[in-house]
Amino acid sequence: MHYLRFLTDFGDQAVILPLAATVALIFLISGWRRGALAWTVAVSATLGVVLLLKLAFLACGHLISDLRLESPSGHTAAAAVVYGGLAGIALRTVTRNRYWLLGCTFAVALLCAVVFGATRIRLGAHSMPEVLAGGMVGVGGAISSTALAGVPAPALKLSYVLVAGLLILLLLHGLHLPAETTIKSIAVTIWPLSACR
Repeated sequence: MHYLRFLTDFGDQAVILPLAATVALIFLISGWRRGALAWTVAVSATLGVVLLLKLAFLACGHLISDLRLESPSGHTAAAAVVYGGLAGIALRTVTRNRYWLLGCTFAVALLCAVVFGATRIRLGAHSMPEVLAGGMVGVGGAISSTALAGVPAPALKLSYVLVAGLLILLLLHGLHLPAETTIKSIAVTIWPLSACR
């Protein structure tokens, strides 16, 4: 079980948020404004959609009891969009073939969703429908990021992204943000969500 916890912690918001922000900053400093914007919008939209789904299902999911969907997996979505999106960006420096690029991004993001989703299920944190929901949103975000980013700026050095990413992973892995508790509290106390109770 320790290896499952070790693996799933790479998808925690305490790691994902600083990693995503650092990647956007490196893109911006490198002069790749379109890439920075596409990355920021795709990651923010993915996490935003998962947040809205969590709020809606935590507040009103009991009205649809057959789904076993109370809280879509944020770890699964975050891992798929960030790690899958990074793979897509890295592949952009090797190929300009759009179909191959998007296909590979889809495959890596899907693999991330499957691996992180499996850890969440095995740890008892989420049900299968919850990781499927998170995975679909995350994979969609990764593909959007890759599709919208355009051609990387010549000044972009992937080695900077790799080194910064590894440093963040080493420094922050194992930390946890209490996001789920806060989201649950909002879902049951703030109107109109509280009306479902």
